[in-house]
Amino acid sequence: MERRTLGKLAALSAVAGSPLLAATPAAAAETSPRGFASLNTLGQNGTTGGAGGRTVTVSTTDQLLDAIDSTERLVIQVQGRIRIESKKGVRPNKTVIGLPGAEITGGGLDFYRSYNVIVRNILFTDAEDDAINVGQNSHHIWIDHNTFRGAVDGSVDIVRGADYVTVSWNHFDRSDKSMLISHSDGAAGTDVGHLKVTIHHNFFDHSRQRHPRVRFGEPVHVLNNYFLGNDLYAVASTENAGVLVEGNYFEDVPYTVYSASGYADSGPGRAVARNNIFVRSGTPELAGSVVEPRTYYPYTVDSPAGIPAAVRAGAGVGRI
Repeated sequence: MERRTLGKLAALSAVAGSPLLAATPAAAAETSPRGFASLNTLGQNGTTGGAGGRTVTVSTTDQLLDAIDSTERLVIQVQGRIRIESKKGVRPNKTVIGLPGAEITGGGLDFYRSYNVIVRNILFTDAEDDAINVGQNSHHIWIDHNTFRGAVDGSVDIVRGADYVTVSWNHFDRSDKSMLISHSDGAAGTDVGHLKVTIHHNFFDHSRQRHPRVRFGEPVHVLNNYFLGNDLYAVASTENAGVLVEGNYFEDVPYTVYSASGYADSGPGRAVARNNIFVRSGTPELAGSVVEPRTYYPYTVDSPAGIPAAVRAGAGVGRI
């Protein structure tokens, strides 16, 4: 383990190929996604969810399930605590947004060939499988300002050829398996060339592993997140995935990045790390090169020194 600090951030920002480091702003919820969910591709000009459609408020299980299964463009306001079972499908062109105190418990949301969906400001608790599963060629999904607790499997999984996903400003509160990108070492046929994901300003708060664990996807952009007390590992790039770990703050994380050695039964991946801060944390294992996210979208990097305060203030429910 070691402690590293970045002495001259301005100098580091001038390194060739590195986007400019910016002062970390006061936490403010974005009105549209950054990163991959913002792109104009696959027939979608960014991710707008149910904007332009009716707004409905749901407070019972049946109301929620009817709304997410509708073919209509909808803004679905979740009110109160709603219990569901298993994973329930969300059709395209939906915004699922929690009103103050909104909670989905017992089950999760599933995306099967879905697209243009936003999920914001919901507390997900005790899902019997995944809390959110983005799968089967789904694309343009934005998962923002949610809190995840107690899922039996993944809090957010992105699998089976899904693409153009942004996961931002979420609080993974002592979760076990936070985020899996590609479900299997045998999934190259569906996943190579897909699984482009931006993961920014999330609080991985004493969550144990998969922040994320990646197979095949490239680039996966892990940007400006706060990793705190992750006792198994933070990021794992395996099966020739390409992961850029940039501008993050790692605190009390013994194993920050796996790549060249693979992880568990999965073969090696590629990982590049730059402009991160490591406090009482291990040295990242790096290997190879990664396609630059800036070939897809422009971005700046918030100063990693300010990330703990910004993320603590801005991540999770009740911050939009």
